[in-house]
Amino acid sequence: MKAYKKGKVYLIGAGPGDPDLITIKGKKCIQSADVIVYDYLADSILLEYAKENTEIIYVGKKGSDHTLTQDKINQLLVDKALEGKIIARLKGGDPFIFGRGGEEALVLIENKISCEIVPGVTSAIAAPAYAGIPLTHRDFTSTLAFVTGHENPEKKESDINWDSLAKGIGTIVFLMGVKNLQSIVKNLIDHGKPENTPIALVRWGTKPQQQTVTGTLLNIVQKVKEAGLKAPCIIVAGEVVNLRKSMKWFEKRPLMGKRIIVTRARHQASQLVDNLTRLGAQCLSFPTIEIVPPDDYTKIDMAIASLSSYKWIVFTSVNGVVFFFKRLFESGHDVRALNNLKTASIGPATAEKLLEFGLTSDIVPKHYRAESVIDAFSDIEIKGAKILLPRAGIARPILPVELAKMGAHVDEITVYNTVIPDSQKEKLITELSSLDKIDMITFTSSSTVTNFKNMLGPENLNNNLLKKITMASIGPITTETAKKEGFDIKISAETFTIQGLCDAILKYYQK
Repeated sequence: MKAYKKGKVYLIGAGPGDPDLITIKGKKCIQSADVIVYDYLADSILLEYAKENTEIIYVGKKGSDHTLTQDKINQLLVDKALEGKIIARLKGGDPFIFGRGGEEALVLIENKISCEIVPGVTSAIAAPAYAGIPLTHRDFTSTLAFVTGHENPEKKESDINWDSLAKGIGTIVFLMGVKNLQSIVKNLIDHGKPENTPIALVRWGTKPQQQTVTGTLLNIVQKVKEAGLKAPCIIVAGEVVNLRKSMKWFEKRPLMGKRIIVTRARHQASQLVDNLTRLGAQCLSFPTIEIVPPDDYTKIDMAIASLSSYKWIVFTSVNGVVFFFKRLFESGHDVRALNNLKTASIGPATAEKLLEFGLTSDIVPKHYRAESVIDAFSDIEIKGAKILLPRAGIARPILPVELAKMGAHVDEITVYNTVIPDSQKEKLITELSSLDKIDMITFTSSSTVTNFKNMLGPENLNNNLLKKITMASIGPITTETAKKEGFDIKISAETFTIQGLCDAILKYYQK
């Protein structure tokens, strides 16, 4: 009889919200998991580290809205482990700080299932830090307490020693306490904490939508009510809150609070998202393009087989480089097959990608568009020369047409295609219609513009969904396409790169 193999559960602290605060070990566990079970406060971006066929299960609990009860979550972990699976249990913050990770660990141990704890950055320290509040400071306090703001409602009486807390602790951090703020404040004052004690509430700490309200025990309830602050919040009470006036940093970033839609293909969007996020923006990724292999490899295989007959190869995008070399290697060749060719690249990003394969571009025009490549070739004798142009199935015709006018023989081959993703439309329309307004939409190519329009459809373009949204373009070609499609572009990058687009957006908002 075959021995039955149990799986293993990793209880992972997913951090406070900023996905960059996941630990290296936590990321490795996600990458190796067969099943990921994640909470409401665990950023879904972390799921992108998962393997292709990983089973993803959401078990978020938000207020009284529970996808699964805690008992059912416990049983789910047991059942999946008994199937022999490796499970990454993603919990917001740290699993052992008011995260019920201890309960889950005990259930696994009772069922003789191997489990491992992967600590995470708790919001109790991260949210105040991002709000510019050090929890300890030698000039203010050396004592610190973490307290739940939401005790088990089944308890007959509180476990919190309010007298010791109010009189003996310099900095007090309450987690999950915004609904009980009035009671927390009353208990602190009633047990001896001065009414003028500084206090702060940090909502969505470490995330682009972070919001901080400060006051004193005497006025904070009213201030929070006026600000409309709701869960999730961290509460910090103590003299260290006053340090925020000089240490505030996260919320001072120039794009703080701006919600920006990124339409670039998902695997290419990271640089734009990272740059805008560092400036404070909340980026929503809605790729209007999916990059897929060509339907037929016949032409590219014929070109690869006769590479020695070409004098030039011209790459117009990073995707063109990646897909060309992928097929080259699949055909049993390596970069030595291009030893007789000169190369041209549109833009530094394309040239950098080509360099990763060991080839330096002979031509990188000053301006990152097809017309500039044509200008660069005007001083080079290409009459009668064969030029290979590997690029997208649908692309502007100007480059092959103008090179042919110079006497070159241009072989334009499709090495990849762009298609519209199927699953984004409903979610996009929901975001555009939500009360949390979208501030900006970015376009990084003509394809992102036309696909965005097709994704929305005429019924949504005529109902003012886009009326108050600023639109930004990576350069004049994209801007021209957008205007033809009826979009009003307010921002057009002067340098036609991702960094150039970010610079243009920053300049716009700084005005």
